Amino acid sequence: MKNRNKSPKEPRISQPAHPQRRIEPLPSDRPKPPEEDPDAPRRVADILAHPSYREADEDLDFLNRYETRGVRLQLDYFKPEWYLEQHNVTHTIVVFGSTRVAEPAAAKRKVEQLQAALAQAPGDPELLHRLTVAQRIQSKSHYYQVAREFGRLVGTGGCGPQDCRVVVMTGGGPGMMEAANRGAFDVGAKSVGLNINLPHEQYPNPYITPELCFRFHYFALRKLHFLLRAKALVAFPGGYGTFDELFETLTLVQTRKIKPVPIVLVGEQYWRQAFNVDFLVDEGVIDREDRDLFWYAETAQEIWDGILHWHELSGEPLLPPI
Repeated sequence: MKNRNKSPKEPRISQPAHPQRRIEPLPSDRPKPPEEDPDAPRRVADILAHPSYREADEDLDFLNRYETRGVRLQLDYFKPEWYLEQHNVTHTIVVFGSTRVAEPAAAKRKVEQLQAALAQAPGDPELLHRLTVAQRIQSKSHYYQVAREFGRLVGTGGCGPQDCRVVVMTGGGPGMMEAANRGAFDVGAKSVGLNINLPHEQYPNPYITPELCFRFHYFALRKLHFLLRAKALVAFPGGYGTFDELFETLTLVQTRKIKPVPIVLVGEQYWRQAFNVDFLVDEGVIDREDRDLFWYAETAQEIWDGILHWHELSGEPLLPPI
């Protein structure tokens, strides 16, 4: 008669294998020995050294080929997108303006240096031209303070430095963009800088949050990120780069390719000379309603109050209560 109280035999359970080490190496863990083929080590070395053996993501020559441009475009988009998401950056206020408009003290020093040089070479036409330009830059240098104060207002607009629902985003360079990043930095708030890879060396301004400063290869992907989260575009006096971003945004809003956003031109006297919108309306190349896609402002508070009011009118407050 069988013993019904006998416990069943427990199954044998294997010990977990080490995640890296083996007791017995695999044959592929070592190259073919020279005693089997004297020429084998050289051949293996040639194989290992050839570019085809590099892993694709480590092969810069391969990644820079024309045929892999699609992959590069994806990476140029995705890396900043990943970082912005990690830091919960929801909306941005994009600030543009000349890289040449320095802070007042620096602009003043430049004028004084050129005046001293001209005193040593009176009547030098090149020095006279450079001094005239430097004086014009100095006359606009107060906008550096306006942009810096605006950066402070945006930085303190939320619920503290870690509130990234709305942050300043610039092109990452000096001048007006530096001032806006610097204002956010002054109050301990995060801000974003989107630099671009150029043939000559380019440095980001020192006031961008390090983990939110990006360098793009493609202007197109940089432009996409400027507008992807934008809740306003603020354009200070500037040149080609500022015009590029301003007119692209105006076109996208005009055609309703993007949802309308407030567009503020800071410095009415400058912008009315640089961009005669009334002439375009009179010539019939834009409609009257297109003239109302932007407005002018002079002070940081005017800019900020105008943006907040615009969003209130749209029915979507910029900073709704948490």
